[in-house]
Amino acid sequence: MNRLLEQVMELPTLPEFVAELHTRLAAERERRRQFYAEIPDGAKWEFINGEIIMHSPDMVRHMAVRGRLETLLLTHVQLHHLGTVLAEKGLCVFPRNDFMPDVIFFGSEKAATLQPRQLRLPVPDLACEILSDSTAGRDRGVKFRDYEAHGVAEYWLVDADAETLEQYLLRDGTYTLELKSGNGRVRSRVVANLEIPIRALFDPVENLAALRTLLTVGTPPT
Repeated sequence: MNRLLEQVMELPTLPEFVAELHTRLAAERERRRQFYAEIPDGAKWEFINGEIIMHSPDMVRHMAVRGRLETLLLTHVQLHHLGTVLAEKGLCVFPRNDFMPDVIFFGSEKAATLQPRQLRLPVPDLACEILSDSTAGRDRGVKFRDYEAHGVAEYWLVDADAETLEQYLLRDGTYTLELKSGNGRVRSRVVANLEIPIRALFDPVENLAALRTLLTVGTPPT
């Protein structure tokens, strides 16, 4: 950002550039205000770089993978009182954009601030996106950059067709690829002690086995 700012500062048309930027940002803020006022309950819409993005219906495979991921993450988080897990239609507010990740996790500190009727959510600690043909470009592009720039500490990209998971961790303000695989186990660095088989996201039998393991491990001794 500093390098970009320095380049802008060298422009001979800097005053005109700044004036035009202010005009465009003011128009974008007004569109965002209208977005908040008009978005219907239950809709999956996002506000990205000044445009309202309405999502098309999901395929069965996409929904199944999201459900398996949500079930495992939610079970572990609830058993160990680690925070809050929400899915699909939670509107996360970033400085410029509003995103609805497929699955999100808030640690205890942020979870404690959430209210039952709250519509606009803070930046999550973990965001998970299930890739599709219509969303992959944004998931790997503007969302990746915005999550990285504004402190989403861990980002999972799940490819339901290729049956792979990519795990990105935020280190010194930059995402690094920690894992990309369709087998083995993924261990979260944000959700304490969460470790699940990657196949459990794609195979219902593996998912049930992983769920049983979470429940057994999470059950306090009698």
